[in-house]
Amino acid sequence: MSDSSITPAIQLNTRGLRCPEPVMMLHQAIRKSKSGDVVEIFATDNSTSWDIPKFCMHLGHELLLQEEVLDAAGNKEFHYLVKKG
Repeated sequence: MSDSSITPAIQLNTRGLRCPEPVMMLHQAIRKSKSGDVVEIFATDNSTSWDIPKFCMHLGHELLLQEEVLDAAGNKEFHYLVKKG
């Protein structure tokens, strides 16, 4: 269900990393980007499913996409698109 019309300015591969690393990496990427830029995040840590939406809500960024997908090996993975506010 990903939106192929959006081209992310930054892609983050946080697969295998545990809380709080994925959100810290997102925070750094958002700081370096300009308003309106989209950051794409791939994660395997379940905690991102609530950490990333809360991050967006508290800091005024738009969560464009939040989905759970299966990778090629059938493992659960999380995919997000965050637009800097």
